[in-house]
Amino acid sequence: MDEITAEQIAQHYKAMGDSVDLLNAGQPADMDDTEWADCVDRNVRHLQIMVGKDFWTDEDMTAANAAIAANE
Repeated sequence: MDEITAEQIAQHYKAMGDSVDLLNAGQPADMDDTEWADCVDRNVRHLQIMVGKDFWTDEDMTAANAAIAANE
């Protein structure tokens, strides 16, 4: 694997935060239940994959882990 830069780590961490925010906000009024279930599944899987990466330094995974646990 190529070395990952601090900027790339920051981008990944921001994307994780976006997934956490989306999950924590709950189902939008204009999204039906099937679409929401798919959205939740995609975002939880994204968070699970990203939390397992080995390039993290001192990033706090508490919010990501809580979002995963709340939506599994």
